Amino acid sequence: MIIYKSIEEIKLIKESAQLVSKTLGELKNHIEPGAIPLSLDKIAETYIRDHNAEPGFLGLYDFPNTLCISINEEVVHGIPSKKPLQNGDIISIDCGVLKNNFYGDHAYTFPVGEIKDELKQLLEVTKEALYRGINKLNVGNRIGDVSHQIQSFTESFGYSVVRELVGHGLGETMHEEPDIPNFGEKNTGPKIKNGLVVAIEPIINLGLKDVEQGSDGWTVITKDRKPSAHFEHNVAVVKNKPEILSTFDFIENP
Repeated sequence: MIIYKSIEEIKLIKESAQLVSKTLGELKNHIEPGAIPLSLDKIAETYIRDHNAEPGFLGLYDFPNTLCISINEEVVHGIPSKKPLQNGDIISIDCGVLKNNFYGDHAYTFPVGEIKDELKQLLEVTKEALYRGINKLNVGNRIGDVSHQIQSFTESFGYSVVRELVGHGLGETMHEEPDIPNFGEKNTGPKIKNGLVVAIEPIINLGLKDVEQGSDGWTVITKDRKPSAHFEHNVAVVKNKPEILSTFDFIENP
C-alpha cells in the first residue's frame, strides 16, 4: 500500500533529506586519495548525531555502519573499510538519516582525485538520468514513465541498468511502496498522485547489467568488475509536480 503524505509530513521528510545533503557536503571535504572509508563513516555518524538525528542505516536490517560506501565495481551496500582510496577511484556514498520519525535517504558518486574521461561521462549521465526521471514524476503519469525515461537515456550511451536494485517510497520507514525501477515501460505501474514521496536512484553500470553478492553478504558487485555509478534524490509530488527535497548544492556549490 502506498502511503501518501501531508504537506506537514513532507516538510519533516525534507528536513531529514536536507541533513543527508549536508552530511554528504561535509564528506566531500574529506574525499581524496589516501582517505579511509571507515573514517568517512565516523565523520558522517558524528555529524548526523551532532544535528540531533540518528543515522538511518546503522542497524537497519542489521547493517553495521552509518554509510554504504561502494567503490568502483562495487554497486551498492558496500561496508566501509580501512583500505585507502586511490587516485582515479569513484566512490558512491549512500546515507540515511532518521529525524522527527521520518527518513531521508540519498546518494552521490564522487570522483577521487583525477578520474578517466569514461568515468566522468558515466557519472554525468547517471546524474542527468536522475533528473530526467524526476521530471516525469507528475500527476497524470505513472511510475513506469519515470523508469522508462531513466532506462532509455542511460542505455542510449551504451550503459546498463541494474535490475535487482530499485528506488522506493520513503517516510516513517526507509523502504515503502511503491518500487521505482530504473527500467520499464511507459504508462505502466501505479498512477502518480499528490503526496507521493519517493527515493529515485539510478544505478548504472559501465559494462553489463549483471551483479552478484560479495562475500561479506552486503556488497553488490558488477559481475564483469566494471565500474558502477549511483545518484539518488528524495522527491515529493506537490501541486501535481515533483519537488526535490534533497539537494546536491552542499557538494557542488558549497
